[in-house]
Amino acid sequence: MASISLSFSSSILSTPVSQEKCKIHSTPIHRTQDSFSRVIRCAIAATPATKTSSDKKRHWKEGEYPGISETSLSGSTRKTPIKNLKKKLERKANAKAWVSTVTETLSDRIEKKQWLQALEVFDMLREQPFYEPKEGTYMKLIVLLGKCGQPHRAKQLFETMIKENCDPTPELYTALLAAYCRKNLIDEAFLILNKMKNLPLCQPDVFTYSTLIKACVDALKFDLVELLYEEMAERSITPNTVTQNIVLSGYGKAGKFDQMEKVLSSMLESTTCKPDVWTMNTIISVFGNKGQIDMMESWYEKFRNFGIDPETRTFNILIGAYGKKRMYDKMSSVMEYMRKFQFPWTTSTFNNVIEAFASAGDAKNMEYTFDQMRAERMKVDTKTICCLINGYANAGLFHKVISTVRLAGKLEIPENTSFYNAVISACAKAEDLMEMERVFIRMKNNHCQPDETTYSIMVNAYRKEGMNDKIYDLEQEKQRMISDDQKSG
Repeated sequence: MASISLSFSSSILSTPVSQEKCKIHSTPIHRTQDSFSRVIRCAIAATPATKTSSDKKRHWKEGEYPGISETSLSGSTRKTPIKNLKKKLERKANAKAWVSTVTETLSDRIEKKQWLQALEVFDMLREQPFYEPKEGTYMKLIVLLGKCGQPHRAKQLFETMIKENCDPTPELYTALLAAYCRKNLIDEAFLILNKMKNLPLCQPDVFTYSTLIKACVDALKFDLVELLYEEMAERSITPNTVTQNIVLSGYGKAGKFDQMEKVLSSMLESTTCKPDVWTMNTIISVFGNKGQIDMMESWYEKFRNFGIDPETRTFNILIGAYGKKRMYDKMSSVMEYMRKFQFPWTTSTFNNVIEAFASAGDAKNMEYTFDQMRAERMKVDTKTICCLINGYANAGLFHKVISTVRLAGKLEIPENTSFYNAVISACAKAEDLMEMERVFIRMKNNHCQPDETTYSIMVNAYRKEGMNDKIYDLEQEKQRMISDDQKSG
């Protein structure tokens, strides 16, 4: 196993980012190709017109036009105002075309979750005098930075927005608060909430509180959840079904089933916060993830009796739960039911089946499912690739791990923390610690922050080989990362 050389590093696409600023010159727009697509290196500048002696003779009177005189009307060789106007319009048209192209590039970077490149393109746009960023652009970028685990950069962008006289809104503050919540920086999120309460035009709403409640639930800080509920009541903010579903999920994951049933009972009695299909999905997902199949099926029937109809996601949850328990017959039955009653199979449907075979190391059925997924033109996402990598690693087919990484590059699959964790885990299973370290360095160079799972995989790999010095270095690095996050937050 140790003799196998896994060239993961060469398989993962590099992500070079041009550090060159946008230069101002009078040449046409240029476009170049790199591994991500276009990197724009262009700008537009007008060459100032040279003043002539006739311009200095007098200022025109009201009603007259600059550059028009008796001599010019009688056939002067000077450029006419029409031509000047035409050039001005052309310059404006070119500027608009440039902005349109760069704006498309910005949207592309945001869609692909390439936060660093998105910020660089945005900075390029902001340097242009004719571009004024809108609230929606800031919102998309702040949400992107939050999803990519960059709350400190989201805060910097938010402060830049304020300096540029773009008025904040409750939605923008909530997006910033959510960025901190995603990194479990709850204290910082509460500071933003308190700031909102002091701003008359940016008062927190039910979505703000729901976002913060979810962070508290995920951190198992149910005492803070109760305080937030009390504060909402004082402000006459009624929890909606989304809020209650979040709390239901938290109680379920924590094994607090009595509290979970209490919340559900209050929803059934409520006239404004009735349980819906998301409530159904939340409850069956809790039991499904815990492997309590009987309870999952029982609650499914209860919700059907409440008059709540299932949706595609409901069936995907059932498929995932059956797959984890290797109950392939029931998994197949649900899929057949979906086909029969015209519930579409989705990427999640295939991912759950692929994951089931991957965890069992059943490469043959995993590949068959993936081929069917491609045949049905279903979108392949990061989870699909991670499941394939894990499946091949579990089956000991490490050469196919490499080909899967290459496939991810061809399909331009976002290389997030889960992706790198899957590759690092495969290296560890192949006992190729040198390659594991190279992928880890690659991960950090691509501004993809390691998480608890990353460090756990590597520590276990080093412990297996008795490399205590490596474990110590890794623990120190982890502590520095946590400290840096707290300072930047």
